[in-house]
Amino acid sequence: MTAAEAGRIPRRRSLGARAKAVLSSRAFQICAFAAAVALGGFLLYRALRDYSPAELLAAIMAVPAGGLAFAALFAAASYLTLTLFDYLALRCAGKPLRWRQAALASFSSLSVGHTIGFAGLSSGAIRYRFYARWGLSAAEVAQVVLYCGLTVAMGLCTLCGIMLLVDPATGSRMIGLPPGAVLALAGAALAIPALYLALAAIPERNLRRQVWRLRRPPLWIAAAQVTVGTVNFAFVAACLHQVLRHLGDTGYPAVAAAYVAANAATLVSHVPGGLGVVETVVQHLIPGAALIGPLLVFRIVYFLTPLALGLSVFAVSEAVFRHAKGRTDQPQV
Repeated sequence: MTAAEAGRIPRRRSLGARAKAVLSSRAFQICAFAAAVALGGFLLYRALRDYSPAELLAAIMAVPAGGLAFAALFAAASYLTLTLFDYLALRCAGKPLRWRQAALASFSSLSVGHTIGFAGLSSGAIRYRFYARWGLSAAEVAQVVLYCGLTVAMGLCTLCGIMLLVDPATGSRMIGLPPGAVLALAGAALAIPALYLALAAIPERNLRRQVWRLRRPPLWIAAAQVTVGTVNFAFVAACLHQVLRHLGDTGYPAVAAAYVAANAATLVSHVPGGLGVVETVVQHLIPGAALIGPLLVFRIVYFLTPLALGLSVFAVSEAVFRHAKGRTDQPQV
């Protein structure tokens, strides 16, 4: 075979390139979305099948109006804080955008990703729809998703450490470890964000600026990531605490520690909305309580209402972008 003939033979794509092509295909994204929604619907049905509509309505109505109002307020504060995840991540990736752009992409993607699960894929796909229009490549969008994931990890670790230090007795009861071990676990959790800040503080001349092709964030961005990550999960825990307050003397630190544990398990399992995981952890925290109503209210306030709003915002933005593209594609007379 001559060199010219060899040059005409198409090169076989690598396994990574083929996988990337499959993951980016519209058919795969639609199937993945439909499967996640179906799984979420099945889990919701399984959780509610033993209750009649009248029982569910009575359980929901048992949640005080004040608790419902504050739960909605804390949920809104959480989603507002989440917009800063993307705002900071874009700066880490070297592609800063205005806050309103980051907020639009963040709310549209996370309101969906939180509910259907597999947040890295589901929210990442929606983020790509926005950020690609604003000049980011697929690799840069992937970096944004990874930096947002770092903010999530730093926030979970920090809030977990703080709550275990504030209320080690509840942590000991939930985890099944002696108080001394709980305090050691709290110290280990807080050591992770402390190490992240220490790495960010090292001068560039003493450490590579890029690690695994990721830009090392400056100290102020790293500190902001730890702060907004912690504040976000504190708001979500406060939302859950408000719907549980009327069930007994359950303090905020205990609810926050329970939610951190449930959220960590949800991230590992990718169960849509943490369905069943949050219930199990909270049931362990408040044994014997009628939790179906308060937890259903929590899901309506924090997951389902933002999901409806997020899908509406995404649909409107798609229509606006398509209309604007159609106008720019029209031939000039």
